[in-house]
Amino acid sequence: MSFMQDQDTTIEGPAAADMERSDTASRAEGSGVGGGEGPVLDAGIAERLKHDDMGLVAAVIQQYDDHRVLMVGYMNDEALRRTLSTGRVTFWSRSRQEYWRKGDTSGHVQYVKAVSLDCDGDALLVEVDQVGAACHTGARSCFDAGGPLPVVVGRRP
Repeated sequence: MSFMQDQDTTIEGPAAADMERSDTASRAEGSGVGGGEGPVLDAGIAERLKHDDMGLVAAVIQQYDDHRVLMVGYMNDEALRRTLSTGRVTFWSRSRQEYWRKGDTSGHVQYVKAVSLDCDGDALLVEVDQVGAACHTGARSCFDAGGPLPVVVGRRP
């Protein structure tokens, strides 16, 4: 099953049925801001999430074709809803206390290819097609910018 969000975004797989139900319910609720009005994250997805004390879930961002880890961000339910329903990654900025859609100011857009929830419900894996650098330093990956730490390498017996 697939569910068409707009002319450029198609959601495929098992999530499509959930998104279709969520989108139908969202349209029925209206489009107001705050007070529980407007679109909300599908309840079936929301109940599987384990939020931290600030209501956030870690989101590991990975390039979809080479599987390189690009960055880690944080999402609340609304940021995840926006990510699932728009085809673009949206985070909750812990420092600015606001939503930010990756690439709106830098042009380094992240186009969503897939989103998975880990077994504990406390982390998301967001596979993206990254345009340009993922890191605010200009590096392709935030882990390039941070660099490796010294480590004793383990060996299998």
